[in-house]
Amino acid sequence: MQRLSFIVDQLPIKEQQVKNTLKLLDEDCTIPFISRYRKEMTGNLDEVQIGAIVKLKNTFEELQKRKQTISKAIDEQGELTEVLKAKIEKANTMIQLEDLYLPYKKKRKTKASVARDQGLEPLAKIIMKQQHDDVGFAATQFLNEHIKNEEQALEGARHIIAEWINENEFVRNKLRRLYQRKATIATKVIKDKKETDEAQKFQQYFDWSEALNRCPSHRLLAMLRAENEEIIRVKVSVEKEDALDIIDDIIIKTSNESCTDQIFIAIEDAYKRLLAPALSNETLSEAKQKADDDAIKVFASNLQQLLLAPPLGEKRILAIDPGYRSGCKVVCLDEQGNLLHNEKIYPHAPQRETTQAMKKIRSLVNAYKVEAISIGNGTASRETEHFIKKIGFDREIQVFVVNEAGASIYSASKIARAEFPNYDVTVRGAVSIGRRLSDPLAELVKIDPKSIGVGQYQHDVDQTKLKGELDTVVMSCVNSIGVNVNTASASLLSYVSGIGEKLAENIVDYRANTGGISSRKELKKVARLGDKAFEQAAAFLRVTDSQHPLDNSAVHPERYAIVEKMAKDVNAQLGDLIGNKTLIQQIKLQDYCSDEVGLPTLTDIVKELEKPGVDPRKSAKVFEFDPNVRTIEDLKQGMKLPGIVNNITNFGCFVDIGIKESGLVHISKLANEYISDVNSVVKLHQHVSVTVLEVDVSRKRIQLSMID
Repeated sequence: MQRLSFIVDQLPIKEQQVKNTLKLLDEDCTIPFISRYRKEMTGNLDEVQIGAIVKLKNTFEELQKRKQTISKAIDEQGELTEVLKAKIEKANTMIQLEDLYLPYKKKRKTKASVARDQGLEPLAKIIMKQQHDDVGFAATQFLNEHIKNEEQALEGARHIIAEWINENEFVRNKLRRLYQRKATIATKVIKDKKETDEAQKFQQYFDWSEALNRCPSHRLLAMLRAENEEIIRVKVSVEKEDALDIIDDIIIKTSNESCTDQIFIAIEDAYKRLLAPALSNETLSEAKQKADDDAIKVFASNLQQLLLAPPLGEKRILAIDPGYRSGCKVVCLDEQGNLLHNEKIYPHAPQRETTQAMKKIRSLVNAYKVEAISIGNGTASRETEHFIKKIGFDREIQVFVVNEAGASIYSASKIARAEFPNYDVTVRGAVSIGRRLSDPLAELVKIDPKSIGVGQYQHDVDQTKLKGELDTVVMSCVNSIGVNVNTASASLLSYVSGIGEKLAENIVDYRANTGGISSRKELKKVARLGDKAFEQAAAFLRVTDSQHPLDNSAVHPERYAIVEKMAKDVNAQLGDLIGNKTLIQQIKLQDYCSDEVGLPTLTDIVKELEKPGVDPRKSAKVFEFDPNVRTIEDLKQGMKLPGIVNNITNFGCFVDIGIKESGLVHISKLANEYISDVNSVVKLHQHVSVTVLEVDVSRKRIQLSMID
């Protein structure tokens, strides 16, 4: 099996496109670089399509490694025939491969292996031929010191037959399809756990049953979490008679009752003891993988929206990490997010030093020329926002409430300690809250995505797969925006195409020692940043004060000559061409086409020349919650409230309405029509209007609706 055909057979992408993409991947090119700067080679594939090729490329490589391991193991047993070798080579899934390997896999001591050791395999073969008229008499020929009577002999033979049936590729595939079509998932509560507090959130699954192929991913993951917490037991099964009928049709070849009576017993034993447990686990595992994929997809989509949230930009910010008894931590940041000042105020109970706190905030705003205030949305957030808005400033100061999920994780991290070695976690957390307002992407890349608090069941899914997908999302977001090479943190730089952690540290060290990087060309002086890394990274790194005008654009240095020729052809200096739509409209793209550069790349270049280095994200906007709602007790059924979508799942979205608890808008309450994809209606951070449907104060649950 060839890699190219393996991938082409599974994707609606032309063979040449896949072939060229694989060539680029083999040359260590990254997905962002390929999708943006090698469009002619890939036929204009986007990041999603290239990502699909990467996943199948990795799957193929894992499959090939497993094939080599299996072939070697069977060959060492002297059982690797040409026919089997061809079957192994042809297998295109791990399941097919493992089915082929099953008869040759080294087993622990089993009932069948004991029977073989007792010399009963010839008897099992006699029975399976289904031609002997008296297997009872045949069994008497196998009596020995271990086998005292014919029933013992027949029982041992049946154990061997059961193992053969279990290892039969056709039997397993037929049953596998039955499980895929008709498996039921059922749950039962463990009796002594039924009344516990931990079990109540899983009450729905105390006695539950449904078709597995109709079970949505979030429900399956909830069941499996409850099972892991030893609250319920989960069982996947099919109708036993349907399964036995399938095996009978494959195994029974004659009407010879003497043999078939024994085989029927072996079939039932094989199914109950071997096949049903294995296929139930396999089917549940496959369903879990699909549920993981669905959950990871939701998480990745949410993370992308969160990372690309509107930034306020380079402003002087006063950030507040709110609190009651411990006070509110206040920090002042400059335009680049550097810490200028920090201290605590106590405007709330029990101290209630409101007047002193107001004076202090007003003084800090004036002293540090603050342009905006960022308040974390955790404990005491609404009270702090209300307190800030009562202060009479001498100019307009924008007040924002930002999501502080993961700020505590960052504040205790190695990255935070390196940034602020002389400050405690409270200062670091407040700084993070302020930086999230100025540039969410630059700050959130410092935090493990799982700690950011968007998605569903992120701790229950395959962690390796989750990390890989989220890292891909972060890299995509960072490179779609571009990075200022002289101000970006090492964390942010590490996600730039072709850079990684070590080169990111080298860039930070280089600019610290030299006073900054003055051009893209100078990047080649950074330790270990060779030609390949430069090719992959240069266009995503911005040098704002470079003498070369294109160094602050998304135009790749390898195409500078084309732009310089464009400028010359319209009788303009390069600097005068950039941003001048009148001159740009005079450019005829066809004149610059070549074997390497086509219209897709040239079109991108012209778009960038019109607005070089412009951040595609919108600007942050102030949002006003209902001032009359500060706690869950203030909510009443029928209330209409403004809110912000702060999490999206497959079953609906959660909306921040300005109190500690977020409300759920179930997918059925998003619109007047049937909705299959929550993301088709709402996006993270979207401002929405909701109606309160139900409030359960004791369980802290709020049901909302977006239907007008």
